[in-house]
Parts: sequence; C-alpha cells; structure tokens
Amino acid sequence: MAVRHRLIKADPAVVWDVLADGSRYGDWVVGTSRSEVRSGRWPQEGSTLGYEIRLGPLRIGNETVVRRCREGSELELEAQAGFLGTARIAIELRTWGRHCLVIVDEHPLQGAGGALHNVGFEALIQLRHRAMLARLAQACETAGAGANAEAREEGVGHA
Repeated sequence: MAVRHRLIKADPAVVWDVLADGSRYGDWVVGTSRSEVRSGRWPQEGSTLGYEIRLGPLRIGNETVVRRCREGSELELEAQAGFLGTARIAIELRTWGRHCLVIVDEHPLQGAGGALHNVGFEALIQLRHRAMLARLAQACETAGAGANAEAREEGVGHA
C-alpha cells in the first residue's frame, strides 16, 4: 500500500477547493490533462470525472469515480486504469497549524494491477505520489497566496 504525505503551506479550505474543482484535476494529477465532470456534482459520492492521459503521441481516456467524500477533509476515489484495472486513492486533509497535512493512500482494487503489484510497482507509485503532491502544493500555495493578497487589499480599504 503506497502511503505518502506532504505539508502544504495553505489553509485546508484552499486545498479542498482545489480538490473539489474537477476542472483542475490535470493541475495536480500526474500525467492527466483535460478533465471534465461526466456525471453528478464533483466531488459528491458517485460523481465521475473523465480525463485524458497522454503518453507521447498516445492518448487514453480514463474515468475516476468518487466513492466517499467528507467535505473539507476526505476524498476517496476509484481510478480506472484501463487494462490494469482500478485503484483506490484516498486523500485525507488535516489541519496542521496554519497549514494542511495531505495524506495520500493508494492501492489496486481490481484487475491486473493487483496481480502485478509488488515492491517495484510500489516504488513507482511512491515517485508518482511525490510528484503529484508537489503539483498539488504548488496549485494550493499559489491559490492561497492569491486569496491572502485579496484579503489584505480588502482590509486596507477598511482601515
């Protein structure tokens, strides 16, 4: 089971806003581009998000389903990975002072991914999570900096 965490220097509400915006999936999920909500209201349980994965000239359409959602703190997804099957990806947000500790836990559920899962595969998932959490941090910290600047500007006019 691949578990990784990262402290993101942004308010947990900012991190949740990025996770809850289906159109921003490609901003933080490695290898993903052009995402769109296919059904339901993302990230409510049962909603689906379609996206494209690009591997050089190859483009593969995939889908992710929300299996569990506790608004503001937990999001559990089932990602469909074509012939590899499906994987469970659980994302937990914890308040950590003024920041957010993000914990990602991923493991195969169905299909060939479970049969192929081994220490080497686990290492690849860890590398992917490191990159994914770095991208999520960048998206959230940039968004958080913008929100803080707006709040300061509003405060200046009311002083």
